Amino acid sequence: MSADEREYPSEEVQRRRLTVAGVLSLVLVAIAAVVVGAVAGAPQGAASGTEGSAGPTGDSTSAEGTADPRPAPSEAVAPAAVDTFDKTARSIDDPASIWVVVNKQRPLNPQDYEPDDLVDVPVAHTWEPMMRQEASDAVVAMFQAAADEAGLYLASNSAFRSYSTQVDLYGDGSDPTTAPPGASEHQTGLGIDIGSEGGCTFECLEDSPEGEWLRTNAYRFGFLLRYPADKVDVTGYPHEAWHYRYIGVELATEMHDTGYTTLEEFFGLPSVPLGL
Repeated sequence: MSADEREYPSEEVQRRRLTVAGVLSLVLVAIAAVVVGAVAGAPQGAASGTEGSAGPTGDSTSAEGTADPRPAPSEAVAPAAVDTFDKTARSIDDPASIWVVVNKQRPLNPQDYEPDDLVDVPVAHTWEPMMRQEASDAVVAMFQAAADEAGLYLASNSAFRSYSTQVDLYGDGSDPTTAPPGASEHQTGLGIDIGSEGGCTFECLEDSPEGEWLRTNAYRFGFLLRYPADKVDVTGYPHEAWHYRYIGVELATEMHDTGYTTLEEFFGLPSVPLGL
């Protein structure tokens, strides 16, 4: 059949085809419009399929698509300090304990106690000193540090004193700086009166470089300035710038770091009235 003889669809068929094509075009346009409108009008976070999810900036959104106000950050609260120091690690009553607390209201038991580990202390001195071995070692280390670090040369004026010696020294009790027999720290073998090799003793130590160095550094070696000037009504004794008591590095450091200056206050013991 020639090209001229080829059959063409009738006008009726062509009209139907155009109608179907037009309808399909309208349907596609309508679907596209619905999709575009849904995307443009969706709330933030809808893509995740959850209501109130975080938007691009991290703000939470409500179901209506409005951003919820971000809560103001609260001020950080420091954790409460926890006291980890064990105050019961050593006895404060046993005369052989380096933590024993001795004062006019707390005499030694027995009152004529004498340490069984007394040794000569190999340092410069006025009267030959004896102390318990641990305290003696600490004195030697402290005196050496004063010389090495500050060029200061310390000396012992008095260390261990026996019960009988304290009886003689105490006399009628008229000297407020002398403890009653059985209530002296010197009797424990842990107390020492410190001066300088140059002759500065007792009250002189208050304003001397040696006294200043000791007040700053004695705790490093386990010593405590036992009778501070501002705690007369706690210790029961006038200020003694020269009297140091060995309590061990652990306790001395804890008291230094926490600001306690008397054993009575640190261990919660009653104060001792002056003149008792």
